Amino acid sequence: MKIAVVDGGGGGVGKVVIEKLRREFGERVEILAFGTNSVATAAMLKAGANEGATGENAIEENMPKADVIIGALAVVVAHSMLGELTPRMAEAIAKSAARKLLLPFNRGGIELVGFKPEPLPHLVDELLIQIKRIWRD
Repeated sequence: MKIAVVDGGGGGVGKVVIEKLRREFGERVEILAFGTNSVATAAMLKAGANEGATGENAIEENMPKADVIIGALAVVVAHSMLGELTPRMAEAIAKSAARKLLLPFNRGGIELVGFKPEPLPHLVDELLIQIKRIWRD
């Protein structure tokens, strides 16, 4: 299974996700890190991603090749992440046939009604459960 993790800023969310993915699945999954900036990409590579790339072209070229895309809800919203996520990045992620597992954060003017905020580690635990379901299908 090829899992693409997309993050921006300092790459903290992607780092936590990749560390838990690697602990849970070891080398049975291929984890690719895609940062909207080089700091985010570096953090995710250090966390255990197999490979990483930075920027709009990398995201556009690789999202169609992923089986699963993981990121904050903001990765499908143009101009989010303080403007780091371009419209072309958001479109490439949204148009990909990959399953998208998006973490629901109420940030950047996006508020999810009916959503009870959970700490990142709890959300990532739920993410792992969902990936196991996808793996079985």
